[in-house]
Amino acid sequence: MEKYIIRKATPNDHYLLQQIGRQTFFETFAADNSEKDMQKYLEESFATEKVQAELADPNTEFYLAQQDDQIIGYLKLNLGAAQTELQNTKALEIERIYVLKDFHGKNVGQLLYDQAIAVAKQVHSPYIWLGVWEQNPRAIRFYEKNGFVAFGTHIFHLGDDEQTDIMMKLVL
Repeated sequence: MEKYIIRKATPNDHYLLQQIGRQTFFETFAADNSEKDMQKYLEESFATEKVQAELADPNTEFYLAQQDDQIIGYLKLNLGAAQTELQNTKALEIERIYVLKDFHGKNVGQLLYDQAIAVAKQVHSPYIWLGVWEQNPRAIRFYEKNGFVAFGTHIFHLGDDEQTDIMMKLVL
């Protein structure tokens, strides 16, 4: 059985987060989106200053999944005002769970998800919510399997493309 470590990211991890963020997002969505929109999103979302600011925000937490010395996935959580859409000041948002394609089906996503549940319980969140692209059935099935239910939709901007995310929540 593989051994994975989940650890909280520190400000010194900004470069690792940029790299794993860009790589996993590209692997997940490049085939279904234009090169121009992907490039714009990756440049904006994983700019050094943005990642450093997010790491410094006390309402945002990142966790890295590692196998030996390799970063293989990550989790981004938002609390309070850091939520991409403020649902409830006590709610916890899972903004991102991404795992390298080579590690899909190896329980890494579930370990990151379990970390999100642990944080939500620690901060006494009444529920966890997230947005998942309506054209990402694999992720939708993952969240449904873990008890999430749809409660609405919102628009996600990937470059200049407006896409619909299904908003899902899990009451704790």
